[in-house]
Parts: sequence; C-alpha cells; structure tokens
Amino acid sequence: MQTQEQGAVKSTKGTPAALEDAIARSQHYLLSLQDPDGYWWAELESNVTITAEVVLLHKLWGTDKTRPLHKIEAYLRSQQREQGGWELFYGDGGELSTSVEAYMALRLLGVSATDPALQKARSFILKRGGISKTRIFTKFHLGLIGCYDWRGLPSIPSWVMLLPDAFPVNIYELSSWARGSTVPLLIVFDRKPVYVTEPAINLDELYVEGRSNVRFELPRQGDWTDLFVYLDSAFKLAENLNLVPFRQEGIDAAEKWVLERQEVTGDWGGIIPAMLNSLLALRALDYNLSDPIIERGLKAVDNFALETDDHYWIQPCISPVWDTALVMRSLVDSGLAPDHPALVRGGEWLLEKQILDYGDWAVKNRKGKPGAWAFEFDNRFYPDVDDSAVVVMALCAVQLPNEPLKQAAIARAVDWIATMQCTPGGWAAFDLNNDQDWLNAIPYGDLKAMIDPNTADVTARVLEMVGKLERIKDKGLRLNGEADPSSFILHPSSLHRALAYLRAEQEPEGCWFGRWGVNYIYGTSGVLAALSLVAPKTHQREIERGASWLAGCQNADGGWGETCFSYNDPSLKGQGDSTASQTAWALIGLMAAGDASGTYAIEALDRGIHYLLQTQRPDGTWDEDYFTGTGFPCHFYLKYHLYQQHFPLTAIGRYRLIK
Repeated sequence: MQTQEQGAVKSTKGTPAALEDAIARSQHYLLSLQDPDGYWWAELESNVTITAEVVLLHKLWGTDKTRPLHKIEAYLRSQQREQGGWELFYGDGGELSTSVEAYMALRLLGVSATDPALQKARSFILKRGGISKTRIFTKFHLGLIGCYDWRGLPSIPSWVMLLPDAFPVNIYELSSWARGSTVPLLIVFDRKPVYVTEPAINLDELYVEGRSNVRFELPRQGDWTDLFVYLDSAFKLAENLNLVPFRQEGIDAAEKWVLERQEVTGDWGGIIPAMLNSLLALRALDYNLSDPIIERGLKAVDNFALETDDHYWIQPCISPVWDTALVMRSLVDSGLAPDHPALVRGGEWLLEKQILDYGDWAVKNRKGKPGAWAFEFDNRFYPDVDDSAVVVMALCAVQLPNEPLKQAAIARAVDWIATMQCTPGGWAAFDLNNDQDWLNAIPYGDLKAMIDPNTADVTARVLEMVGKLERIKDKGLRLNGEADPSSFILHPSSLHRALAYLRAEQEPEGCWFGRWGVNYIYGTSGVLAALSLVAPKTHQREIERGASWLAGCQNADGGWGETCFSYNDPSLKGQGDSTASQTAWALIGLMAAGDASGTYAIEALDRGIHYLLQTQRPDGTWDEDYFTGTGFPCHFYLKYHLYQQHFPLTAIGRYRLIK
C-alpha cells in the first residue's frame, strides 16, 4: 500500500474541482427528493411474485375491478425476459417459481394460454420441471385456486399456536418475517380453501408429467430431514380423521394474534407477505369485505403500489426510515452543514418515528425497554437493530434545535440495542437468539429463512455506532441514563464478545459474509468500518486481510461488483459487473482500513473514485440495473433505488477528506 501522501501526489483522477462538482450535483439531487415532512423514500424493487400474488388476492376478495390491475398485465409483459421466464433478480436469466407465478397472474388477468408470451413462458417453465418443481409458497398460491392439490403441501397444525413461550419450539422461535407470515397461514392451511376465480383457470399445461400423473407428496431428501415428511403424514392423517388436538383453540389463538398485530394503518409487519397472508386468513374465516379490518388491510396493500400511465406493481416493503437515515449520513459525510434545514427536518422526522411500544422482540428479551426504529412508516411490533443503529449515527451527525430530546432518543436506542446482543456475541436484525437452524429443514421452510441469527453485517453496524458515539462523548452526549460522558457506550465484556464473533466470522480469504446486502463486498465494508473505529490495533491483522481482499476484487474498469449468485456459489465472492453501490461499499471499506492504519490503498481508491465520477450522470445521479440488497439469500433479492445515489456520495465525500 502507498501512503496517503504518496498517493495524493500521484493522483490526478479525483481532482478537487471534479470532486466538488460531483458532490454538489449529487447533493442537489438528493435534496430535491426530500418529502415536505422531512423523510426520503424511493422504490424498493423485487421480483414480480409480489405483484402476481396481489393479483390473486384481489381475485379472491372480488376487489380486482376496483384496482387498475389491467396495468399489471402490461407490467408483467415488460418484465418477461428473452428466454421466456421472469427473473428472481436482474440478469439471472429467469427462475422457475417466479415464472410460474407471473404466468398464473397473467391467466387470472384474462390472458389466454395461447398468447405468444405465455407459450414462450410455458416452454421455459416446462424445461425447468414445471409446477411440481416449484417452491412451497408457489404451490400454496396455486392450491388456493385449485391449480395444485393441498395434498402436496405440508401440514401446519394449528395447535403450535398454543405452545408456551418457554417451550423449546413455539412461534417466537421463528424469525419475525416468518412468524408474521406463518401465524395467519395456520388458519389457511387448516381450512385448505379452494376458490373459484373469474375467469376460472387451470394450469394443467404447466405440469411436465401431466396433471393426472402428479404425485402430490412432499419430496424426500434421503437424510434425517425425512423425519419431517413422516410427521407430516401423521398430521394429515389426524386432520382427515378430525383427531387434531386443540384444533379450534389454535385457530382462535391465531386469529386473535393476527388481529392484535394489525397497525391502525392496516399494515401487518410492514411487509407484503405478512399482509397478504393475514388477509387470506381472514378470507378463510369468512370475514366480510366491508369489515373495517379488511378495508384497512386492503388499503395498506394499495399503499405499497406504484403506478405509471401504463404499469401498476407492488413493492415488497417500503423503506423510509432506512432511506432517510442513510441519505442524511451521506449529506453530512459530503460536507452539508449539520444544522442544514433539510437535515433538521429529516432528524426531527426520525425522532417522531422512534417506537416507544413493546413488540415481539420483548418475548425473548426481558431486559430491554422500547426505543428502537423500524424500517417502514408504521411497524410498532418489529423495530430492528440495523435501522436503529443507522438512525443513531444519522442523528449524532446532525444538530437539531432540541438537542436534549435527540440525546434522550439516542440513549433509549443504545440501551435497547445493548440488550439485543445474542449469545454468540453478535446481533441479529429483529430478535434475540433466534437461531434454531433445524427449523429451516422442515418442508414448509424451503426458503431457508425461518430464523434470524446474528450476522456479521448487523454486528458491524452496531460496533460502528459504538465507535461513532465514543468519538463524540467529549461533546457531552448522555447515554445509558448517565451524565458522565466517560461511561461505557457498550460494556467492555459485550464489546469483547462482539469482536470475537467478528474474528470468527472472517472467511479464509479475508472477507465477511453479507446477510442483508450483496454480499461479501457489503459484509466486508461494514466490518472494516466498525473495526477501524473500535479495534484498530487489536484487530489490525483482520483489517489488513479484509482490505487486501477488497482491493483484489477491483474490476478492470475501476469499480466493484458482486453477483447475487455468490450466495449459491462462494467461488463467486466479490465477482460481478461493477455497480455504483458496490463500488461505494468497497471504497468505504478501504478508506476505513486506511483510517485504522494511516496507510491508504491510494491507487485502488483513485481508480474507484474515477469510476464513480465517470459514471455519474449530468443530473448528479448514478444508475445500476443489478440488485444489491438481500431479502433471503438464494431466494429473494432487492434493489433499493436510493443505494446507487447516497452510497456513492458517502464514498466521494469521505475520499475528499483524505485527499
């Protein structure tokens, strides 16, 4: 590595004038996006299954004529790829379950099976095994309209709802997202409804073996997990003989749970799967369309929709708290005054969104008190550690008219985060010690997302927050209820456990896995940002290895990129076409490593900055097609439309400081 001084003399790619111009244009663009209420919010894009399932929902409720679903047909046609299928993420060439659900939606919208686009899709689907090879949730949605047989779906006995919190297996051992989606499905899977739609359809043409030859049974793996298949057979037999214990009591408990967790706005859990499944559960219980619960729920789904003159589609979630905090950090990092009116409005909006109610997290965390933030506009029950840590850092960086109010909010959040540390030493997103991995082996859990264990990226975010707070303690910030600014932000024993966890999680190549962003570039950048602040000397070797790995992944064009396929194939770590967001992550990580050592990888930094400057558009924006956010590794990916804007601004702003 070159020293900072040496690199600065030789560098001509990031001249002060070019940097200032890029920063000014980016800042101007982001400031133009701010809502009058103070927040930032942009599209959260996923694959087409979310939209397809909303078509099904409206067909089942008979509300399809009251929404512009005809625009969904145009949207789905626009998303079909040349090979005939629909993609799980940009550039994957098409994925089976995604394609079957898109096909289903188009048929429900009245498109004939002889339509050329559907004929092409059918060929794509059949070449990949047809409906019989799709995921459980695709089969579930097909089962609701008689296009798949309930015999081929796993049983979920409703009595699991009655298992006490202290029992080794209960609903609170599921991840928050799995819990919010599964509890309502206890009702649906018990009732096993089959609805007739208008138009009525069958998808027999999508069975390779022919519908009459399908063996509607759960697949066996030839290992210990086949025990669950045998248990499922026993559950089905009990259902057929009406010998399921506490069946109605479990249904009643699930219904009560669902009703209690609906927000005033109609949302459930802030995510479309939980919202759709809750509405399906109430449909199975014969709730009336005019019931205020249903009206609010359907309106909440509408709030996730985006519409243009020609298209209408649904987001899986919305991210205003996350977007706002990250945009604010980028604006401060790029030189905007901490008391700038836009930052003040953003900070005050964030303070209003702090959640002061107990949520599901309190079931396993008996020590914590409320004070966290969620991802969405309204989600009282599911605040998360990642959002809360980022909001704390965003608030710390700005100056608000009511600083004591801000400091009190930060103190509550830090106290809550401290109580969420998991036994292995790290932090998870939503829950404490939610790590029973065997749950991913049950037939119902084929997305392998049944749990929420601690991860390197969330742990790194917490430690980065700790490091930022430690640096400003001398400004009199009061934390943990104490006025003494020398009090610990995080107890030394907790910090030691967290650092040990990150050390153990480092991959042999020097990188770290990224659970919530794609993938090792994201994880490595986050950990380097944390270690450079809280352990620059004790973890110098880990920092050097991480930085070396990042520098070694740089593409010939100066940028960085990593494909979502790296979750399926670890040999693809750090490999992929360059993107603005992933380039920014790599630069942020390398600069953090340089901060820790005083020695910067100037050549790599210069080339990366040059890539960002060259790819910035005249209006100050960057563009990228690839998905760089992760929902469920290998199964569900996201594109945050602001990632490609604020992360590059953060990187360029921090680079300017070392020039």
